[in-house]
Amino acid sequence: MENQLLQANATLPQYDRDNLKARIVHLGFGAFHRAHQAVYADILAAEHGSDWGYCEVNLIGGEQQIADLRGQDNLYTVAEMSADGWTARVVGVVKQALHAQVDGLESVLAALCEPQVAIVSLTITEKGYCHAPATGQLMLDHPLIAADLQNPHQPKSAPGVVVEALARRKAAGLAPFSVMSCDNMPENGHVMRNVTCAYARAVDSELAAWIEANVSFPSTMVDRIVPAVTAETLDKIAQITGVRDPAGVACEPFRQWVIEDNFVAGRPAWEKAGAELVADVVPFEEMKLRMLNGSHSFLAYLGYLAGYQHINDCMEDEHYRQAAKALMLQEQAPTLKVTGVDLARYAEMLIARYSNPALRHRTWQIAMDGSQKLPQRMLDSVRWHLAHQRPFPLLALGIAGWMRYVGGVDEQGNAIEVCDPLLPQIQAAVQASEEGESRVKALLGIEAIFGKELPLEARFVDAVMAAYRLLLEKGAKAAVAQTVTE
Repeated sequence: MENQLLQANATLPQYDRDNLKARIVHLGFGAFHRAHQAVYADILAAEHGSDWGYCEVNLIGGEQQIADLRGQDNLYTVAEMSADGWTARVVGVVKQALHAQVDGLESVLAALCEPQVAIVSLTITEKGYCHAPATGQLMLDHPLIAADLQNPHQPKSAPGVVVEALARRKAAGLAPFSVMSCDNMPENGHVMRNVTCAYARAVDSELAAWIEANVSFPSTMVDRIVPAVTAETLDKIAQITGVRDPAGVACEPFRQWVIEDNFVAGRPAWEKAGAELVADVVPFEEMKLRMLNGSHSFLAYLGYLAGYQHINDCMEDEHYRQAAKALMLQEQAPTLKVTGVDLARYAEMLIARYSNPALRHRTWQIAMDGSQKLPQRMLDSVRWHLAHQRPFPLLALGIAGWMRYVGGVDEQGNAIEVCDPLLPQIQAAVQASEEGESRVKALLGIEAIFGKELPLEARFVDAVMAAYRLLLEKGAKAAVAQTVTE
């Protein structure tokens, strides 16, 4: 298989892969990581002689991804999809690929304890941090965390694995590594630091103090639209490259990475591959989470309810297009602290990216895990508007759209497959309430999502109630049209 991929009609790794060292262990070998961070490393190896390679790890799920990767000498294809055509590159920076349940946890911990490892990075989605999204704090009663605390030397959660690896490095007299979150959360480095240190304190206070003093947790902002891989995607990649690659992934041409420059054991020269190294990532993260991810979630719930399967389908509806842009510029942009960025131009660029007909990014995919996404994508902005006495009709409609979506039945009466780590709580709220205002109140009662204060704010509750009534009376398409034209 290796030779086949090295014959692909694509940009191939011309560098000597034997010179690479697995200096970064990455947890979460999913589509996004393959199309984003690994591509930066591949560009550095190809164009700047970098020896920074990856050891890829999946802790839970994704066994087939690791098996597929290993079956082709750790090579895989990234295809960029634009309206004009597709281009591909074969990424060669992966040195090793492991699965905790297939290869055994010891092999993963051994990889994390190799002396050259300088960075452990993560794309484990928001729910992988085992934290309460409303507060950012570790949930000690989370099933994975509770199990790990009973058996800290055989952890299954990402915080548990990172802490056990650091404990072993400390005991062996090895240097610590930096822990870099690449997930879509505000201050993702702070979240990772919070959950890691809280977990460590519950295991060993001396170890926790050592981690706090010696390990850095740089925050990052990552951006590239990478739809879930489908059979159709893999067929298209095979068609353009001439080689079938089960580990292949497709994405948009755009990519952005803003990284807090705070590493205890060195880092690659990411800036040479187009990343921005900054002292404070937070303003950039907020910009992306609220303008891009917030409008994506708005389109996901209201688009799905209207029968639009893909984001580019939503963009063909003039009212949805206007609503996404108005949400970005009128309700999200005013809440931001970022300086030196033309936000109107950023919004135009986002609308153009959403309209890319090659991407076929499913509204259902973006709608997943809403309980973990709403706080940073919409609720933080609502709090700003409440404090500044400003209206927020589109944010209210987006939140109402989520509520209508998690009700589990679409406007045609068909069942919706709702995927969410808080599904039992959400379903309990839905089942305990009548459709309408009672439903809104029940869902607002989920403290892990809405916190304590917001559900007591009459302006917030009234705005969401009104938006929810509008959805019930008129349906998503008419509700979006009415809200954006009022």
